[in-house]
Amino acid sequence: MLVKKVLEGIGINPERYNLQWASAAEAPRFVKLITEFTAKIRQLGPLGQAEGIKPEELRVRIDKALDLVNSQKLRMTFGTTTKSLRKDNDYSDAHLAEVFAAKLSKAINSGL
Repeated sequence: MLVKKVLEGIGINPERYNLQWASAAEAPRFVKLITEFTAKIRQLGPLGQAEGIKPEELRVRIDKALDLVNSQKLRMTFGTTTKSLRKDNDYSDAHLAEVFAAKLSKAINSGL
């Protein structure tokens, strides 16, 4: 969620990021995940160009995103958000999206 929000904040299609788990015993699943993700990236096109961002501007935006994810403010906000999620004990996609939007959007937007 956090990575996708940051990508969205700098104008990069968040579908360029995908995190899936696969154990060593799940080779067919791993191959499927990589094949699907590779096809998605090919469909989206070159980074920056597909989003209409010039290379120089893309570098600036990526640097801003790196500064943000390395910032203490965002890390602390993320930590308090995860504590809140543990208290709620609700890890549904809808609840995660609601909590992240409420607690992290402000920190992300102010950092970018």
